[in-house]
Amino acid sequence: MSFRRFYSILLFAVSLNLAASDKDLIRIGAMASGTLAWELQAMKDQGLLDKASFNLEIIPLANQQAGKIALQANSVDMIISDWIWVSGMRSEGIPFTFTPYSNSAGGLLVAANGNIKAIKDLKGKKLGIAGGELDKNWLLLQVLASQQGLDLAQSVEKIYGAPPLLEQQLKAGRIDAILTYWQFAARLETEGYQQLLSGEEIIRQLGILETVPSLGYVFRENWAEQHQAGLQDFLQLATKARNTLCSDQDAWQKIVHLTDSHEPATQQKIRDRYCEGRVDNWSAKNQAAASQIFSWLNAISQNKLGGKSNQLQAGSFWSTH
Repeated sequence: MSFRRFYSILLFAVSLNLAASDKDLIRIGAMASGTLAWELQAMKDQGLLDKASFNLEIIPLANQQAGKIALQANSVDMIISDWIWVSGMRSEGIPFTFTPYSNSAGGLLVAANGNIKAIKDLKGKKLGIAGGELDKNWLLLQVLASQQGLDLAQSVEKIYGAPPLLEQQLKAGRIDAILTYWQFAARLETEGYQQLLSGEEIIRQLGILETVPSLGYVFRENWAEQHQAGLQDFLQLATKARNTLCSDQDAWQKIVHLTDSHEPATQQKIRDRYCEGRVDNWSAKNQAAASQIFSWLNAISQNKLGGKSNQLQAGSFWSTH
């Protein structure tokens, strides 16, 4: 995270950390490089916070792990994280809960003119994996490969690393394919690389037809009960800001500098992928699909993801009922 970005979001936090008020205060942790920062800025730009029923304080975060630590320490009320971590926390008695934020889940990128056209072609190749050995896309790709008769973990040379480093290695030809986050995948697509499989497509090929969000807002269940009106208002305004970013070019141009991209083609691809990640449905069917995905992930990771339980914990998904 650059100092300029940190300083910018910090000023934003200070400007919104209003004096004493009878409104709910929502303290949200946000990374300067994350899409949440785009929406928070858009909410401000669009005047959505002026008449909101809550006051907003943005707490700058260095990375996702810092957000998890801050939430557990009650230093923030809400962060962006995944429902698998939420279930693991609930299995340890910590009542976090999740409501959807984004369906975007990254993907598998290869050279467009290369010889990797299917999963089986990865055999004997060097595969860069962002997120480490427990990355969800990597685990699900292994499940899909196993259904096709391939033990992928034993068939590729695995290179773990941060997305920018893996991207450099891909461009230098030191690795043959990369499994990376969606923003980095979008950039690579504009540079002539092909997305062989998206995270969403991996799930579809596994037989899951319902869309399952990869990330969501995570908060304590009792906090949500105490601040339900303010929380609902925030979620509605955040959705409105996101929809405006996807439909209004002027609104997008106001936050495009936060994408850390300077090429118009790359900015447009990032915008396309960001907007494709909007959550349209979140029903019992989607949640049942998430439970099936959890079972696969827990099995392939040898119970390393599910905390103290091998089942998705009740209450992992927030409900107002």
